[in-house]
Amino acid sequence: MITRIQAKIEGLVEKLMDDYAKCRVIDKIKMFEYPKKDVIIDVLEKLRIVIYPGYYTNSSYRAYSIKNNVAVLLEDITHNLIEQIAIVLRYSPKHQDSTDQGISIAAQETAFSFLDQIPKIREYIETDIQAAYDGDPAAYNKDEIICTYPGLYAILTARIAHELFLLDVPLIPRIMTEHAHSKTGIDIHPGTTIGKYFFIDHGTGIVIGETTEIGENVKIYQGVTLGALSTRGGQNLKGTKRHPTICDNVTIYSGASILGGKTIIGKDVVVGGNAFITESIPQGAKVSVKGQELVYNYGFKDLARRKDES
Repeated sequence: MITRIQAKIEGLVEKLMDDYAKCRVIDKIKMFEYPKKDVIIDVLEKLRIVIYPGYYTNSSYRAYSIKNNVAVLLEDITHNLIEQIAIVLRYSPKHQDSTDQGISIAAQETAFSFLDQIPKIREYIETDIQAAYDGDPAAYNKDEIICTYPGLYAILTARIAHELFLLDVPLIPRIMTEHAHSKTGIDIHPGTTIGKYFFIDHGTGIVIGETTEIGENVKIYQGVTLGALSTRGGQNLKGTKRHPTICDNVTIYSGASILGGKTIIGKDVVVGGNAFITESIPQGAKVSVKGQELVYNYGFKDLARRKDES
């Protein structure tokens, strides 16, 4: 029996070797030349500890002061981030012909440029926590928001990834935001520009596209899409403004879809649930869906007859 199983496995191995030889994208074999998702996710989680120093701990370290703890964390983050950035910089056209030494120097400079933005990220996330507390009567304290709100997790990840995106780091920002997507059901492209005091309530099913611009004091609910009007142009649309602009003090209720790069939602607009918007909305407007009809089908003829008789 064991010999028969081994023969079957050897036959499958030979078939796969032949299949790998077809030179397709999925056939590339470059050992140790791709970014490691688990390392990048670990960097993300350690950055979260640095950003919230009193809320999360790392059992791998036993530091005796917050200063020592942050120093150890940053050393680990820096080492792994430089290593992963050096791998992905090969995907950038401006680095495809760079030497290993050039890549190494560029990776170090990029990593430290990113790490210098941590105070800015903390400044913005503080406003997001305040927006969540002010906007949600179900929030009893800010600790609850930091520890449990999926929207805040997705926003923090997007803010971290966005700073790497601005530094033209390939792949890593998407790995980070897709990790948050898998954990929360909230899909925010790292290219999205987000102002202060951003609040996502509930959050499941939210999709926010790459070129979306979001102002300050914006609140959105579950199931909202800020997307492209059409992607049929494929790669020809790369670099164009495909997603909407949401101005300050806008509230977008659940299930609404706002599409198109020329679509601007003006200041103080309220967009009602399930609205489908493909054109700009002027400042201060309230948009709602009109004429929805509820139809009841009880499935009992005698009940329907009694209702008619009455």
